[in-house]
Amino acid sequence: MAEWMFGILLCLSTAYGITGQGQTTGKSTRLALLDMSQGFENRLRANSTQVTFARNSSTPSPSLDVTVKLGKEDFPGLNIRPSLTSWNLSAFGHVEARVTNTGTKTLHIALRVDNEGDWKTNPWNTESVFLDPGATQTITTMFGYSYGLKPGFKLKPQAVTNVLLFVVQSDAPQSFRIESVEAAGPTGEKPPVAPDDVRVKPASGIVFGSGATIDLSSQVQAQGVQPLLVGTDKQPSLRVVFPPSKADQTVSIKPAVGRWDLSRFLQVQVAVRNMGKTPFTPKARLETNGGVSEWFAAATPIAAGASGTITVPFAVRGPIVMGSKVPSAFIASDAVRAVSIASDSPDFDRLLYIDSVQGTVPINPDLPAWVGQRPPVEGEWIKTLDDEFDGTKIDSSIWDIYGENYYDKVTHWSKEDVNVSSGVVKLKYEKKLGFGNDDPKRPRTDYAAGYLTTYGKWVQRYGYFEARMKLPKAAGLWPAFWLMPDRGGAASPQYVRQDTANGGMEFDIMEHLTRWGPNRYNISMHYDGYGATHKSLGSDKIYVQPDKDGYITCGLLWTPGLAVYYCNGHEVLRWEDIRVSNVPSCFLFTLPSGGWDNNAIEDSQLPDEFVIDYVRVWQRKDLASSVDGKQGQVGKTN
Repeated sequence: MAEWMFGILLCLSTAYGITGQGQTTGKSTRLALLDMSQGFENRLRANSTQVTFARNSSTPSPSLDVTVKLGKEDFPGLNIRPSLTSWNLSAFGHVEARVTNTGTKTLHIALRVDNEGDWKTNPWNTESVFLDPGATQTITTMFGYSYGLKPGFKLKPQAVTNVLLFVVQSDAPQSFRIESVEAAGPTGEKPPVAPDDVRVKPASGIVFGSGATIDLSSQVQAQGVQPLLVGTDKQPSLRVVFPPSKADQTVSIKPAVGRWDLSRFLQVQVAVRNMGKTPFTPKARLETNGGVSEWFAAATPIAAGASGTITVPFAVRGPIVMGSKVPSAFIASDAVRAVSIASDSPDFDRLLYIDSVQGTVPINPDLPAWVGQRPPVEGEWIKTLDDEFDGTKIDSSIWDIYGENYYDKVTHWSKEDVNVSSGVVKLKYEKKLGFGNDDPKRPRTDYAAGYLTTYGKWVQRYGYFEARMKLPKAAGLWPAFWLMPDRGGAASPQYVRQDTANGGMEFDIMEHLTRWGPNRYNISMHYDGYGATHKSLGSDKIYVQPDKDGYITCGLLWTPGLAVYYCNGHEVLRWEDIRVSNVPSCFLFTLPSGGWDNNAIEDSQLPDEFVIDYVRVWQRKDLASSVDGKQGQVGKTN
């Protein structure tokens, strides 16, 4: 969760008061928000004493020169306000500003479009560009998108209260010329999608085979072989002859456009037939935006005239060991650009028919008997926490349902979204206007969610930490199960108490973005603070198969100098290093929206729930300390 913790966001530049309404231009498809031919100075306000501006009449068309002196402001700039309360830009899709870098160094300049609201909720959209000295460019900020045209704050174009052009702090004076600021583009405008950004979800996961034909000339790439499409449209096959050769011989099947999104699955299976006269062993691999998998061979050589299956899993073979290079550790199931098939290389012709290529989910495996019953390694262990969430309310001696939201700025924690029943706790996410922590003194946001933390109430240093969970599916959600340092009340304020420097560490045991589908999550460790010295490691491509009831069970074995992560009873990642945390830590279960690789929230898919069946913790006797357990103090932020 560190991507948003205590970070300085570029968009947190200061907003100023509004007064004004722009002039319309009849049936024009553009609206000038800054008409250089008329008086406009009374609608401009610098957000810093470093910033000055003046009309420039010497250019071919009237323009505005802005100068930024050296200073300590992070984002000095110029606010452009309407002449009344706001602009109604509902007939447009974006605001654009044409600017020229008149300085001597590269300029990092941003265009922000504001709605009214508490600055803590970031009620704006922003885009930025880099301009070389003398370069001119149009910066376009599309409504509802920010920084690289990623989904952002859902701006209300009918109530735009301010436009801000600002630069990033520099070690030299900066200057730029504003040539125009206009609203343009169609209502409901969306970013253009590059061909490689297209994601195709094939029906039933079939990328080739019954009901999913391919174009031989554009979707099949061959090296050292000459494939031929045979069969019928309803039941096609790809015929490939591998001649005797030690040279590379492969045939690759690609999407017609973009990438295949196979995030609903856990593996790709290639059905083949040996139509030659001698047994041989074909193999396959996946090529994705994340990386290229190992080659996976058929389990046994395929006899002449027989059929077989090659299975390529998304998950790695064995755990990921930090500090070593693991093949297949970066397979992006949502961005498969090719499935390649090859063969062993004997000295005879091999005739292979490829009948189908399909994403599948294996038969649901049984969990090892130790899961939920004990830690995964031997030792003299004592259970120190076992919350089954029986009853109808949270155990307030362990859990707090309120805290700070450092993550998305659009969600507030509410007691109404923490529900205990039938032996589980459900953290609900819903579209519901309310105040942060149900406190009218805090900002009000459009979405509500449940939140759990043991901060200030329960901590432990070292041990085995495990939870059984069912993940939400609605677009744009970011559920997580994690640990943060808690040094106790004497270490206040909170940023000191929970500092990930000085021996502390953030352990993200299970961090999921719903865009990835139900079978993938992230593990990470963040340490040495969240500033310039911040470090992190882990993997965002941990693949898991939910059990028959839809749950996954994730755990962390934490001992001095060692962090080992488990999922459904199998080790998936480990890091052995003296830097592993030695600071007592508390639990968090969080459910904001967003994340670094997610889709926007889809209100029609809400409400949804992050369900926790149990939380269990063990401590090894020789590692126990006096600070372990209940803290006897109220878990409020300082």
